[in-house]
Amino acid sequence: MRKTLFPLLAITAILGLSACETVKGAGRDMQSAGQAVTSEAAEAQAEM
Repeated sequence: MRKTLFPLLAITAILGLSACETVKGAGRDMQSAGQAVTSEAAEAQAEM
């Protein structure tokens, strides 16, 4: 049982860490998109 438990824990840890990096990257993408929208909105408001 111990021989099968270790690989499962290792795989779970690797998948968990990669998921964290994916979420972190998505958060950065959303942040930059939000900044672009804010910038465009400020420009449009200034032209009014």
